[in-house]
Amino acid sequence: MFSHIFIGITDFPRALTFYSALMDALNLQLKFCDHDKPWAGWMSPLAARPLLVIGRPFNGEVATVGNGQMVALLASDRAAVDRAYHVALASGGRCEGAPGLRPDYHPDYYGAYFRDPDGNKICVCCHDPL
Repeated sequence: MFSHIFIGITDFPRALTFYSALMDALNLQLKFCDHDKPWAGWMSPLAARPLLVIGRPFNGEVATVGNGQMVALLASDRAAVDRAYHVALASGGRCEGAPGLRPDYHPDYYGAYFRDPDGNKICVCCHDPL
């Protein structure tokens, strides 16, 4: 459904460290990284799309956090949700909801929520039963 999702950041080295650790926890591969632009993108090892891209806004303005906006990343299993959440917090993220079942979404929804160092809200979730 998606070609890519772009997350605006303010400090590229800090964001690259944060997202590199998070993507490693989810077994996603770095597709490109250009420190001069600056931007970087990750993909599944099984497909070239969709991409998750971080970078400075193309219009040159300051990156800001949108109220109500969130990027949800799919994890292969519940252990990957837990791992990604802990990596995110260890890499400078802030908790917005510890890993756990969210049965109000659906009976098997297992997710964790956090903010990256720029304040962007990120979810990592798994929809599969145990």
